[in-house]
Amino acid sequence: MLKLSKDRVKPDQNDPAYLISYAHHLERQARQLETEKQMVESERLRLQREVNNLKVELERLRSPPLFMGYIVEVLDNKSAVVRSTTGPNLVVSISRQVDVNELKPDTRVALNQRTFAIVNTLPSTQDPMVQKMELIEKPNEKYSDIGGLEDQIQELKETVELPLLKPELFEKIGIDPPKGVLLHGPPGTGKTLLAKAVANETQAAFIRLIGSELVQKFIGEGARLVREIFEFARENAPSILFIDELDAIGSRRLDLATSGDREVQRTLMQLLSELDGFNPRGDVKVVAATNRIDILDPAMLRPGRFDRIIEIPMPNGESRTEIFKIHSSGMNLKGDIDIDYLVQMTEGSSGADIKNICTEAGMFAIRTNKDHVINDDFLDAIKKITGEKETTARVTTGFI
Repeated sequence: MLKLSKDRVKPDQNDPAYLISYAHHLERQARQLETEKQMVESERLRLQREVNNLKVELERLRSPPLFMGYIVEVLDNKSAVVRSTTGPNLVVSISRQVDVNELKPDTRVALNQRTFAIVNTLPSTQDPMVQKMELIEKPNEKYSDIGGLEDQIQELKETVELPLLKPELFEKIGIDPPKGVLLHGPPGTGKTLLAKAVANETQAAFIRLIGSELVQKFIGEGARLVREIFEFARENAPSILFIDELDAIGSRRLDLATSGDREVQRTLMQLLSELDGFNPRGDVKVVAATNRIDILDPAMLRPGRFDRIIEIPMPNGESRTEIFKIHSSGMNLKGDIDIDYLVQMTEGSSGADIKNICTEAGMFAIRTNKDHVINDDFLDAIKKITGEKETTARVTTGFI
């Protein structure tokens, strides 16, 4: 251990240089202590805020539960009539924290457990699945993208577009506009494509759902979903409600049915009530599509629910020619494309099959490292698609 030298000279405390150095040392200590003080003060404030938040959370947890009710009528700025879930209608007070302008009939509100005063408004009970059904972006399909269905397009325009765009025409004539249209026909003939084209041509909100989405597990859930869908469509009117695969929910009712079938029938009855019930639909047009009109319930097909029943048949030769021209218009073609021969080779094919043939022809060109499509590519595509269709048909009928 080192020892201090006896010859070490103690600093002269009266020396000006020593005094200046000592003063600087004290200033540095003072600044350091000031910094530490600020840090401690900041930590104290943070802890104080955390304590306050915990006190508020504790008070919230200790507060008694609130009852839920529905507004029946707002009497004035201080009182309203509510329908409580625990009993009869009550005349209650309105808290100052609640905006009276938000209190409308059937608005969900929270009620104090003791005084039943309205202390808060609650969000709507609308199913999130219903809110997601609206297509924010309109489809890109147009009537010009559909070939060979001029008569069907005209009927669809008269049923859906005219009542939304020119309602005064029906008022002058003195008739009620058609309420809905049912599109039926084989798969791939353009039913869904027509619905997308209608949504693109009109400025109405387009709400799409599939019939199987209405089949729910628990009793009453399907009917509730149907009510909320139509309520959502009315709130967003003018709107077009497109129900695809209607036969999944609208099939014929039978006397002998399982519990699952009875639940589907309850949902069907709610759908029938919404299509032609006491509640007016307003500017809500219903477009439905099905491949099996033969199994639909007769009540679904009567006038007043679907005023127009439009058949979408398999395309004939002229229609297939138009479809080939539409789907090949954007392709890089080279040489003479014998459209007439392609049409003859696709006898019995749907519009979806022809679109698939054009896509496969492009794939054959890519497979051979070409930057264009020739007639042989279309022929190879037809052989592939028609061969797959024949194989599928044989498997379905049991002959393979």
